[in-house]
Amino acid sequence: MTAGASTRVVLITGASGGVGRGIAHACAELGWTVWIAARRRVEGEHVAAEVTARGGVGHFVECDASVAADLDRVVATIVETSGRLDGVVHNATSGLSPKPVVFTDVPLAELEDHVAVSLRGLYLLALATYPHLQQSMGSFVVLTSEAGFEGKAKLSVYAAVKAAQRGIVRGLAREWGPHGVRINCVAPLAGTPAMGRAFEMDPEMAARVLGRNPLGRMGDPAADVGPIVRFLLSDDSRYLTGNTLMADGGSCPIT
Repeated sequence: MTAGASTRVVLITGASGGVGRGIAHACAELGWTVWIAARRRVEGEHVAAEVTARGGVGHFVECDASVAADLDRVVATIVETSGRLDGVVHNATSGLSPKPVVFTDVPLAELEDHVAVSLRGLYLLALATYPHLQQSMGSFVVLTSEAGFEGKAKLSVYAAVKAAQRGIVRGLAREWGPHGVRINCVAPLAGTPAMGRAFEMDPEMAARVLGRNPLGRMGDPAADVGPIVRFLLSDDSRYLTGNTLMADGGSCPIT
């Protein structure tokens, strides 16, 4: 990592567990200040404590990533406390993401929940953080999915919002690039509680997922996915923007 990377201040939404927690751990390894923004206070405070224990500075802020007032308050708190904001990770996703359902049976309320967190949340987070990222010439990372490339049976709405995230990122890369702000996506395949629930709800899913994975295993959120996101947040990736990095063990045939 480049010199001075240990001074970064980053915000991660939906980091009370799973991939978000793994990213927080990876950032902690370089001594970064990591703000955990999530709805689950107990779990979020635990992750913040883990960040501090691993050499970083961890903070928790309770937040619903689909609510503008929450995000504005969180960003104001970060800037007031830490003095700046260098990196943002939009990892929050609908709690319905692992739920398999045939498209024609998807209730409108479930569609709206996916959109609220993945797209409305991305929009609001970008609005709230861009001025500060412009000051720091920072980096924004969106956690998307291989589902957004190739689609997933019974996960059509999830695939749709993840594909839309990539479209927003490509557009913002062109808008923000001239102002020194980078934005990229990471599409992970990792062993998380959400993935475990998805396997439970669709028993054949595990065989399908692992059957096409050249590395033959699920990624580890901290050891496999976290360092990739950390790379995109650091100056080591200063010439990358508008990209999607596939952290999926080679599973997705489309990139």
